[in-house]
Amino acid sequence: MELVEGVATVGGERFPDTDAFVDRLTDIGVEYGVTVQAFDARYIVGERHLARAMRLADRERDRGDAIARNRAVEILLYAAGRRQIRRALDLGVSEGETPAVVLVASEGATGNEPGASEAVTRLLDAQPTLGDYDPERVRAFFDIGAAEAEATDATLADLVLERIALLVIE
Repeated sequence: MELVEGVATVGGERFPDTDAFVDRLTDIGVEYGVTVQAFDARYIVGERHLARAMRLADRERDRGDAIARNRAVEILLYAAGRRQIRRALDLGVSEGETPAVVLVASEGATGNEPGASEAVTRLLDAQPTLGDYDPERVRAFFDIGAAEAEATDATLADLVLERIALLVIE
C-alpha cells in the first residue's frame, strides 16, 4: 500500500466534476493493476486508519462477506466505518480544492504501486495532507461525542480505529 498526498482540484477544466476525477483514478488503477481510492484527508486520522480499513476490507472479501462488489468502494466503506455507500462517500474528494490522501494498493504481486502512485501524484498539487485532520469534523462524522471521548484515555485516532473494526460486527 502506498499513500499519495496533495490537494485535489475538482471543478475546473481538467476535472469538471468529481466523476471525471474518480474516472481518472479508476483508469490509473486499471492501467497499473492496482486499487486506487481517494479520501478527504480532513477525515483520515493517519496511515493506520487506511491500512486497517484495507486489511479489514480485504479480509471480508476473502471470506465472501464483502459489502461492495468493488475493492476500492469496500475500502472506502471500512475507512468510513459505514455500510451505506452514500454516507461513506462523504469521505471522498469533493468539488473545489480538497486536501486529499489517495490509497494505491495492489491485490497481489502483479500490480505496479510505484507507477500508479507517480501517475496519481501528477493529478494533485503535491503537499503533505495526512495527519492534518480536523478533530471536530472527525468526531461529527464518526459520531464520537464528548462523553465518549472523556470516558476513555484513548486518542481520537484510537476511537476511529475502533469504529472501523466494529463495522465487521454490525
